[in-house]
Amino acid sequence: MSLFKARDWWSTVVGEQEEFDQGCLCVADVDNSGNDKIIVGSYKGILRIYSPQPAKPGAALQPEELILELQLQDPILQVEVGKFVSGTELLHLAVLHPRKLSVYAFSGTMGTVEHGNQYQLKLMYEHNLQRTACNLTFGGFGGVKGRDLICIQSMDGMLTFFEQESFAFGRFLPGCLLPGPLKYSSRTDSFITVSSSRQVENYKYQVLAVATDAETRQDSEQQKLGSGKRLTRDWTVSIGEQALDICIVSFNQTASSILVLGERNLFCFKENGQLRFMKKLEYNPSCFLPYTSVLEGTINTLVGNHNNKLLVYQDVTLKWVAELPHLPVSVHIANFQDLKGAVVTLSDSGHLQCSYLGTDPSFFQAPKVESRELDYEEMDREMKELHKVIREATKTQDILPKSESGDDLKVNVTVSPSLDAVSQAVDNTDVAVPSISLKVTIWSRLSVQDVKLSVCVQSPLAVTQDQLSFAVIEPGTSKSVTLSVFLKDSFPPADLGGDAAVSYRTPTERNPEGVPRIVQCTFSLPLNLICQPIQPSKNAAHKITIDTNKPPANLSALFPDFLGQSDDEQIYILGFKLLSGATITLLASKTSSRYRVQCDQFEDLWLITKELIQRLGDSFVRDGAKDFRCMFSGPLPLQEYFQLVDHHFEMRLNAEKYKELLSERAVQYRAIQRRLLTHFKDKTPTPLRNLDTLLDGTYRQLTALADAAEENQANLYQAFTRLKSGTQLLVQLIGLWQDLSMDQMAILKATFLPLMQDSQELGWEECVDAAVAHLLRTCLSKSSRDQTLSSTSQLSMPKDTCRLKKHITLLCDRLSKGGRLSLTADSTQQAAIISGCQTIPESDLEEILEDPVVAGMTRSIHM
Repeated sequence: MSLFKARDWWSTVVGEQEEFDQGCLCVADVDNSGNDKIIVGSYKGILRIYSPQPAKPGAALQPEELILELQLQDPILQVEVGKFVSGTELLHLAVLHPRKLSVYAFSGTMGTVEHGNQYQLKLMYEHNLQRTACNLTFGGFGGVKGRDLICIQSMDGMLTFFEQESFAFGRFLPGCLLPGPLKYSSRTDSFITVSSSRQVENYKYQVLAVATDAETRQDSEQQKLGSGKRLTRDWTVSIGEQALDICIVSFNQTASSILVLGERNLFCFKENGQLRFMKKLEYNPSCFLPYTSVLEGTINTLVGNHNNKLLVYQDVTLKWVAELPHLPVSVHIANFQDLKGAVVTLSDSGHLQCSYLGTDPSFFQAPKVESRELDYEEMDREMKELHKVIREATKTQDILPKSESGDDLKVNVTVSPSLDAVSQAVDNTDVAVPSISLKVTIWSRLSVQDVKLSVCVQSPLAVTQDQLSFAVIEPGTSKSVTLSVFLKDSFPPADLGGDAAVSYRTPTERNPEGVPRIVQCTFSLPLNLICQPIQPSKNAAHKITIDTNKPPANLSALFPDFLGQSDDEQIYILGFKLLSGATITLLASKTSSRYRVQCDQFEDLWLITKELIQRLGDSFVRDGAKDFRCMFSGPLPLQEYFQLVDHHFEMRLNAEKYKELLSERAVQYRAIQRRLLTHFKDKTPTPLRNLDTLLDGTYRQLTALADAAEENQANLYQAFTRLKSGTQLLVQLIGLWQDLSMDQMAILKATFLPLMQDSQELGWEECVDAAVAHLLRTCLSKSSRDQTLSSTSQLSMPKDTCRLKKHITLLCDRLSKGGRLSLTADSTQQAAIISGCQTIPESDLEEILEDPVVAGMTRSIHM
């Protein structure tokens, strides 16, 4: 918020439900009386002329101040005042419509009675336009004196020149796609515009005048290859953004300057296109006006922005900021009879205001204070009273909701103990997919509003309705909804956990809209949602063994929901069949405290292994055991894990290949379209030379490539989900292998699982490689002097996975030799721990892979 506001001298609202833009405002002595008038044209075609004469600053609009209001037939795009009529140097009004240019004479007659002055608008001439107009500029083109010529830019980039009542010629700007702002420089006799290629372009009037005439854009393009004068630019400068407006100014007979207002910058160029200065704006500008030069060589500029501010710059130095009551789309400086240098602003909704900057003078004089001796004891007592008042006010204020014991809002998720009798799964017509119900209950202690519930589960799990809204929840009441979760695709998720988040607002007396808050609740889905009991399989390609420090548990007690039809009290083998078709077998040793999980797919071992460890822990905790723990003796299944990494990376490479092929075919398709369009526009029919056949073939290739890319994207998504399952299994095994603490497991999970979603711009491989390399250079470095932070560089997709696999192997090797994960570990102590083993530098990485210990990690695991 600005400290100062623009002082309102005169203001009004122009019309009702009318729209205005940059060219709809003009300030000039249109009636040649010596005082400026305000001319406003709207897109509804209503022309209004005001002569502000307020009785006092800020007074309401008086009827006699609106001296003309006329309804025209067409929308008004721009209004300008200049010497547009031949034979006279009086000022006339030019009104630009989409398909017509009208020039009027505006005059007034002094009133002799109480009705006041009378004004009339007389049409002098008009030009019907062949093309839809965009904007116009005027001046003494070619150095003429005493009259102004008009140049109109059309929407297709054609400049149409009129020598007052007569049409002169028309020229197409080369390479024009969309029209930009256009201004005329009288000192250089040239036109300056900003093209759609974001370049400031300068065209000499003489070059435009002698260039070969073109009736169509196609003729203009053919002139580049044929005979005739070619239309060339005098100079171009790239500004890298679209321009909102251009102004050309020259103060005190100095060289003119070209100011260009961009989307985020203000540029100032010399006459030859050389940059004088550039100001980066920290806001979105809406309009600007260079109005004077206070110091020699400097330019003062008014800039309006979308924050309702009017800023005054002297070159690039901010001199003043004033707040406006509206968003200005056009700003001008006017000299009225009672106020010189008034700032006239117009908003897009028609708020017209004349204001001035600064502050109103204050004539208040403080009364003289009688001199008396200070009573310091009385001042201390007053200070204590004031402190007491401040403390009480601090306790009672409720800008933020008061925090009391207990939560304002609670959310609870109850998972049904059994599957739904009738599956609520959608988009699964091939096979029967079970579903399970969730009951989400929201209870509020206070009155809350704008309550939004979001339920999120790990894909490919899905919820029948993942978002719900409640307008208001009254205090002491609750809302309950029942949802269903099911497996949407034919592969298992990487996690069975989910969370429910509720966002809400608690209104207070001082903040009726409420303060946004959020509460969250996590839940876990049962294993039987994605698998069912089946006859165990004796043979499997992948096996892992988990050891415990307690006697073997009965599988019938651990997995009562997977017993099936068996009546045996002691069960030491169970079979699980995933909905995707994979079979996992769980075996418990009868004599030793060992458990084996085996399956033909390595990543499918994760969910059963996680469930086994969790249920073992819960079972022994219920029995009162406090020192229960699971162990893994190794070796680590790195080779199987690296196969998942390679498969995922192969899918990413295929995605890049499809992207390049699609880009090539799209370029080819557009090129053929352009050739065909040229043939069809040709007045003389010519053979297509099989271009139609080539277009059809290219289209079929595009369709096939798009289908293949879409299929590969689905395969990539599935590969990433399986990679997450395998990664979580490897992280769990490393934790059991080295007996890592909770903090170290958190670091390891953050290292190997940095992304919830995979993308081509930022993929799993480069993120994990950077994280593992950071650990190898810090807490897992071979000595304290080698502990350095990795250099910050941009992550990019690697060429292959060799470096990543070597880094993961090296991390496991250093963990096996005593290394510990820590983000704030003492360097000396950490280096001493690792130095107890013969550490191996990074340069000898190839030798590490030949080490029998490390090589054992990369072999397949068998019992």
